[in-house]
Amino acid sequence: MAELEVANLSLSFGGLKALSSVSFSVEKGEIFAIIGPNGAGKTSIFNCISRIYTPFSGSIMFDGHELLREKTSQISKLGIARTFQNIALFKHMTVLDNLLLSGHNKLSSGPISAGLFLGKAVKEEMALRARAEKIIDFLEIEHVRKSAVHALPYGIQKRVELGRALVAEPTLLLLDEPAAGMNAEETEDMARFILDIQEEMGITILLVEHDMGVVMDISDKICVLDFGLKIAEGKPEDIRHDPAVIRAYLGKSA
Repeated sequence: MAELEVANLSLSFGGLKALSSVSFSVEKGEIFAIIGPNGAGKTSIFNCISRIYTPFSGSIMFDGHELLREKTSQISKLGIARTFQNIALFKHMTVLDNLLLSGHNKLSSGPISAGLFLGKAVKEEMALRARAEKIIDFLEIEHVRKSAVHALPYGIQKRVELGRALVAEPTLLLLDEPAAGMNAEETEDMARFILDIQEEMGITILLVEHDMGVVMDISDKICVLDFGLKIAEGKPEDIRHDPAVIRAYLGKSA
């Protein structure tokens, strides 16, 4: 059963067409990758799903909700979380505080009980902290949990950003180039974490990534964009040998 259905999505910036009638569906529990050359429209799709951009036309259905009718502030409450191509952490805050921030959108305590830290607010805050600590253990960053983010290596910061998204308890996780800028060991670790998120947490993952080794190794299905158009969709072994994909990346057919 499809958890996310994108239908005929079109987006323009002035005379530039970023997306042209793009359609695909993501099944519950799968890792679905979107690939394509620079400027193909990959991150634009993420920004439409997150309601940062409003497309010219089309539909984005998620778990029975038409996302294009939702406010940006509601997206995380519906169960969607994301990471960013460029790290977007609060760098002078600790790892733990960065993770805790992402869970506050689901707290329901009123301002008085929250301010005085009484009753329901205490229980919710304790549950949030336990969830953050569990994610810290999962991502193997216990040793830096109280460190300021700006002092951490790049690869660890990428894990922290992933952790922040996970603390929000998403059912759909949007990963925008999670392995960008990493060395081989860090990339291998990130790929392992993504697979563990799918297998152990049952989270559906929509992935944008330039590292074709990662994409081919962990994806269940791949959608290929070129200049805002979908040119192919299928399993990794099919995409690898698709003539249109080869032309898009190499400028020639197989």
